[in-house]
Amino acid sequence: MDEEKILTLEEKKRILEAVLFAAGHPVTYSKLSEVIGISEKEAADLAAEYAAEYEACGLPRGIQLLQLGNACQIVTKEVFAPYVKAALGVRDGGNLSKASLETLAVIAYNQPVTRAYIDQVRGVDSAYSIGVLTDRELITEMGRMDVPGRPRLYGTTEVFLRVFGLSDISELPPLALAGGEGV
Repeated sequence: MDEEKILTLEEKKRILEAVLFAAGHPVTYSKLSEVIGISEKEAADLAAEYAAEYEACGLPRGIQLLQLGNACQIVTKEVFAPYVKAALGVRDGGNLSKASLETLAVIAYNQPVTRAYIDQVRGVDSAYSIGVLTDRELITEMGRMDVPGRPRLYGTTEVFLRVFGLSDISELPPLALAGGEGV
């Protein structure tokens, strides 16, 4: 890497693309800024510009640049998942149970939350579902509540954002209430 060379915008985009493609996992804007020699904000802006250009180029693509809070990643578009699974020999069976999805929804929409809160909303014990979601890195402990017993607080992770194709938790669809209204 030649540190004296001034990079053009196109060269910076190609470096971004190469790093994200090779990484295979989310790369932080901090790391990209270090590698490309630009600020973190410039790295985030560069990723956003590249993602927009990639989608607007007019050619249908099988991949996309996904922005995940303080990181970004090149990922396969969901519509092509069956083909990728078949080519790589990945079998299904990684789906979440209804109980785990309910637990995940309570956490995603109300985070950070305690297990007691989740249990109260669902009306059943959620310990197993919390364990499954933690093992799959969809949720994480975000600290402890400052009350007697110091219960754990849970929230979603970057893996959750990536799996559900979100850049930020604010992109969750509005909740539908029993009366059919959104929150």
